[in-house]
Amino acid sequence: MSTPRFKRVLLKLSGEALMGDAGYGIDPKVIDDLAQQVRTARDAGVEIAIVVGGGNIFRGVAASAKGMDRAQADYIGMLATVMNALAIQDHLEKAGVFTRVMSAIPMSTVAEPYVRRRAIRHMEKGRVVIFAAGTGNPYFTTDTTAALRALEIGADCIMKATKVDGVYDADPALNPDAVRFDELTYMEVLRRELKVMDSTAITLAMDNNLPIIVFNITTDGNIVHALQGKHVGTIVRGGN
Repeated sequence: MSTPRFKRVLLKLSGEALMGDAGYGIDPKVIDDLAQQVRTARDAGVEIAIVVGGGNIFRGVAASAKGMDRAQADYIGMLATVMNALAIQDHLEKAGVFTRVMSAIPMSTVAEPYVRRRAIRHMEKGRVVIFAAGTGNPYFTTDTTAALRALEIGADCIMKATKVDGVYDADPALNPDAVRFDELTYMEVLRRELKVMDSTAITLAMDNNLPIIVFNITTDGNIVHALQGKHVGTIVRGGN
């Protein structure tokens, strides 16, 4: 890998991206590919933290819409992210990458509690830190968690890995004429109500000039290519 463009990044993985073609749960091939790319980036000196969603196992918003108490549903969703984090940890360590899972909900048997300075120190030592259980609070998405953690650890950018190769003006799965954007500003995302990240996450990124790269995780080499500064997916950043 050539000299990376970024020194420290926050990789946001949606739970749905982990499903691959399985439709539910975790596709081992997706995580194996992820582990190999993360190892390549780590070996090149990039410090990496990961925030993972839980939508492949449980979606709190969907359960709330069907009558479950929203806070209770969100807590269940946070636990789903811990399951995903542990699965990612296993695959990363089998690939030779040292890791730490840090949970916003205390569960010392399987994860460290989230402490900002400790997370940064782990990364400085070459460990990949996996943030689980969201912010530990209901009503906040893992998108918001990703923006918050990225700012807390001083990340250079958020890399949002999805099953789509960027941001479109409509759902490409439903509209074959949907147009993909190469670049967007934060305000364009908010004004158009584009499904990049939720509005809280976008606003946090905008207020702190934190770029967001949205790309397809299922395309081989995309993480490494993005870190090298190659054009991958859609970039969201400041502008007029």
